[in-house]
Amino acid sequence: MNAIEVAGLSRTFKNLRAVDNISFTVEAGEIFGFLGHNGAGKTTSIRMLTGQLRPTAGQAQVAGCDVITQQQRLKPLIGVVSENQNLYERMSGRENLAFAGRLYSLASKRVDEALDQVGLIERARDKVQHYSNGMKQRLLIARALLHRPQIVFLDEPTRGLDPVVGRDIRRLILELSHQGVTVFLTTHYMEEADQLCRRVAFISDGRIVALDTPDNLKVAHGQNSLVVKLADGETLTIPLDDEYAGERLEKLVTSGQIRTLHSAEATLDEVFIQITGRRLSE
Repeated sequence: MNAIEVAGLSRTFKNLRAVDNISFTVEAGEIFGFLGHNGAGKTTSIRMLTGQLRPTAGQAQVAGCDVITQQQRLKPLIGVVSENQNLYERMSGRENLAFAGRLYSLASKRVDEALDQVGLIERARDKVQHYSNGMKQRLLIARALLHRPQIVFLDEPTRGLDPVVGRDIRRLILELSHQGVTVFLTTHYMEEADQLCRRVAFISDGRIVALDTPDNLKVAHGQNSLVVKLADGETLTIPLDDEYAGERLEKLVTSGQIRTLHSAEATLDEVFIQITGRRLSE
């Protein structure tokens, strides 16, 4: 069963085609990576899929709802964490969630459950202005999960966070997927996408230019190699598709210069550069 179905979705702003005829599906419970450089069309796509922006052309169904004609039915079925931390700084963490909970007529017990889920129950009474950046991000995720949505859209959830907090949020994302929640993830961290996502789509200049599992993309577009560290400290990289790879390696082995030898597969970042011609961070 698909949680998201997109067919020919486009959005034009005056003379700019921000999203250009994209089509894809996302299965229920899947962590789906939507990866692209700045200005590629990621945020515009999310705004259309969450009913915040009307498409110029095409169709999309999210949680069984048409994003154009069934926006009100869609809202309680999805959670959204945008790149902007739109929290009430002078209110406590619990007050922020309680305010949001009233929109869904939720009991106060659910607020504490959501705070506990993201590890903030001990700081629930503290004002948000005293929270660290990582704590604010966790509160945003708690707010998005408050009404137990079927699908969560996470726009750069770990950007700018320290490694420990980033690890905790990645663990939470995996837990959500195990619980059957569908996660639509954008991130500038390719290792994060590789670690979390069942499939990823590369979007560049408004178009989807690749869509597959990370492993399949690396096999199809990447270059596997051998990394050889020599006794004198020099490190050599030998591409395995080099016709002289075997001959070079044999010479090194017989010379007795090799200290360590290991294989290295292509990274998702390298594949993205090969396909799009630019880095994800651009």
